[in-house]
Amino acid sequence: MIHAVQILAPDTWEEALALKAELPEALPIAGGTDVMVELNFDRVRPQAMLDLTRVPELGEWGPENGRLRVGAGVSYTRIIDELGDRLPSLAVASRTVGSPQIRNRGTVGGNLGTASPAGDGLPPLYVAGAEVELASVGGVRRVAIDEFITGPKRTCAREDELISAFVLPAASGAQQFAKIGTRNAMVIAVCSVALAIWPERRAVRVCIGSAGPTPLRAPEAEALAEAGLDWDGLGPADDAVTAQFGELVAAAAQPIDDVRGSAAYRRHAIDVLGRRTLGWAWEEQRCA
Repeated sequence: MIHAVQILAPDTWEEALALKAELPEALPIAGGTDVMVELNFDRVRPQAMLDLTRVPELGEWGPENGRLRVGAGVSYTRIIDELGDRLPSLAVASRTVGSPQIRNRGTVGGNLGTASPAGDGLPPLYVAGAEVELASVGGVRRVAIDEFITGPKRTCAREDELISAFVLPAASGAQQFAKIGTRNAMVIAVCSVALAIWPERRAVRVCIGSAGPTPLRAPEAEALAEAGLDWDGLGPADDAVTAQFGELVAAAAQPIDDVRGSAAYRRHAIDVLGRRTLGWAWEEQRCA
């Protein structure tokens, strides 16, 4: 049976919002690296698709009130090339996404829209305290990233809203991202960890990916690191602090058994990644 899909291709952001208001069931598509997989496996059967690739505003980024506003259509490749010095954790995560062709097409906006717990671009947004900008014909609102993603592949976006951008501070200290997959490249994460140091606040932020229903922060681990690091003298990280940090990060995870790995393996791997990312980031911070 042939399934006809109506393709909507606006040239401007205003036109895109108007079309979304008129046909709220229209499925947005930009890079298509997630959406096309769903279509190919017949997991979704949209009546209409909203092609956003010709909307120039979605590909723009720039400073805004001391932070960075990054359009939802900015590709992973551009994040690496143009924003790597400002958003290092997100840039490292972007380098782990698929092949060069996928990075040229895929976007963090797509990661946000899909809201998969395994989305590589999401943990760096959590440790930066990012906001997601949502727009409709009725106006624009911004939602904290941990409020935007409400569950596995679920968000708080209304049916007439489109993701226009994400907003976050540029890095003020060292940042890291690491993930484990079933092979070395072009792989969905078995688990991942993003970490950011904010020296002006003496703060450490860490987020776990692909080991819970959503990306998960580890507040007890953060508090331990903040109390245990030598902020004044910038001495090496204490081995006991680093070890306990990894344990607390792992304890914050909510892993399950699936085809990519067991819950026990994920928890062990998160412990290791937690220790490594804190050690790498603090050593980078000491040498800055």
